[in-house]
Amino acid sequence: MKIHMILTSTIALASLVIALPAMAQSTAPKKIEKIGLLVQDMSNPFFSAMDKGAQKAAAEIGASVNTQDAQLDLATQNNQIDTFIQQGVNLIVVSAVNEVGLEPAIQRAKEAGIIVIAVDTPAKGADAVVMTNAVQAGERSCEYLFTQMGGKGEVLLVDGTPIQTIIDRIQGCRNVAAKFPDIKIVGQQASKNDRASGLAVTTDMLTANPDVTGIFGMNDPSALGAVLAVEQAGKSSQIKVTGVDGSPEAVAELKRAGSPFIGTATQNPGGMVQEAIRIAQGMAAGKAPTERTVLIESVLVTRDNVGQYPGW
Repeated sequence: MKIHMILTSTIALASLVIALPAMAQSTAPKKIEKIGLLVQDMSNPFFSAMDKGAQKAAAEIGASVNTQDAQLDLATQNNQIDTFIQQGVNLIVVSAVNEVGLEPAIQRAKEAGIIVIAVDTPAKGADAVVMTNAVQAGERSCEYLFTQMGGKGEVLLVDGTPIQTIIDRIQGCRNVAAKFPDIKIVGQQASKNDRASGLAVTTDMLTANPDVTGIFGMNDPSALGAVLAVEQAGKSSQIKVTGVDGSPEAVAELKRAGSPFIGTATQNPGGMVQEAIRIAQGMAAGKAPTERTVLIESVLVTRDNVGQYPGW
């Protein structure tokens, strides 16, 4: 599989899933000069990659970027939107902590003539959303996991915060599990999307389910936390782990000899933001977006093809 070709083509050929009716914004900016980027948690490398993508895209059009970290707090993210309104940004790109909870703040931004594009997960009221095909990511990661388990055995799901993209990944995994009658999901607990909480919840679930042979982490940090739990339990040869993200840490883990970590389904965080800025440029030029939701394909990276993967 030529992963680089697939990833680069998915931005240009992103899927149309919901038609967006034309939106009138009488005070819409004529040019994108100031961009506000809101991320959920900058300690996650996924959001650092978003920042890099934003900086690159902004430099190409002569715009500035102000990136703010909500640290997974809805009130903080609401306040950050209000600050961006006061600063007079032209575009807000947001990875929402809560899909519905940000709607009033997003509406205030739009009333101020600011374009709002959601990335990674939907945000109610946004002009458009650019995100990974999260159901597909969960399906591809778990199909590989279950196949490598020989199509049978007990599995744990390391869940995360209840945002749509994470819900979709778990659903994708369960979609695939339904096709494997000898796969049994015996535990599911929510992490805080990071390695430390992934370690904690996996340790708890392994104690209650000692015969587990597979673990799906809904993102790479939680999956790598699960890897630590597996190794601390002395079960590296018994249990296989997969994740979602295609992060630099996951790539390094795939290359580490003896690791229980065997695969990750990719996301393209920098590409999401770049596509969001492209959509906003079109809106500033008077061209309403023709797509409400743009889905980016998720590609499976394993030990066999990790050398071909361009990464973030």
